[in-house]
Amino acid sequence: MSRTALEVKAKREPKFKVRKVNRCPLCGRVHSVLRKFNMCRCCFRKLAREGKIPGVVKSSW
Repeated sequence: MSRTALEVKAKREPKFKVRKVNRCPLCGRVHSVLRKFNMCRCCFRKLAREGKIPGVVKSSW
């Protein structure tokens, strides 16, 4: 769980653009946010397993 205050702060426009913090919009996680899908690896894995992300297929070989 992330702190609500930090989520609100991350949504605001930063004073300088390099200070922007990438957060997962689903759970608020800061680390390992995938830019292409705009979510953290935990949420990505869960949604990909359920088949809710178009174009993502579980690999098997």
